[in-house]
Amino acid sequence: MLNRRPNPLSALEATAAYVAPSILAADFANLGAAVAQLEDAGADIVHVDVMDGHFVPNLSLGPAIVKALRSYSNLPFDVHLMLSQPYKYIEAFAQAGADHITVHVESEGAIACTLEQIKALGCSAGLSLRPGTPASSLRPYMQMLDLVLVMSVEPGFGGQSFMAEQVDKMREISAMIAASKRNIHLEVDGGIDASNASLVRQAGCNMLVAGSSVFNNPLGLKKAIQTLQ
Repeated sequence: MLNRRPNPLSALEATAAYVAPSILAADFANLGAAVAQLEDAGADIVHVDVMDGHFVPNLSLGPAIVKALRSYSNLPFDVHLMLSQPYKYIEAFAQAGADHITVHVESEGAIACTLEQIKALGCSAGLSLRPGTPASSLRPYMQMLDLVLVMSVEPGFGGQSFMAEQVDKMREISAMIAASKRNIHLEVDGGIDASNASLVRQAGCNMLVAGSSVFNNPLGLKKAIQTLQ
């Protein structure tokens, strides 16, 4: 097991830009090697999408996979829980090696308690919003957050097209972050590639999650990440 760093994403400056490749688009038959290659290719963060088949219509990685992958990289593991009841699994993912955990504002349970649970286990905490959820839903939790994740596709499957109408929401949340005077990252996930990276950065996003445009790029991982950076 690697040495854990407390709250790695909250320790990163939100004024800097970061690329977080999503391993949902990696070769699952060689997942450990794919994660190791990301560090060599210049990625800043490893993004791990977790789905329960209920909150979203798909199933993906569990804590055992995160634990198995942890020894392949020193990069922060950014775990995105697309789960109806994320509070049931926070401890398992933290123990498996998650450095940061994001849950959905639309999920069940007391959101504030879930965020507190994440931080009590030594991880930084984030909230994500589906495309149809307004930015205002974040207001009760801004003082508890290290990250906000805007979904620019409907969560559940990789390879979808970027929803440009989400840019206004990014701008609104960026203004909310500025008003909070806190070091909160604004992350975007969904259809991110070289054609829209500048657009979302201009809207205030400093952390870009990209799956297909990184792992399926014919120019290779390193060039794909450099293009987004």
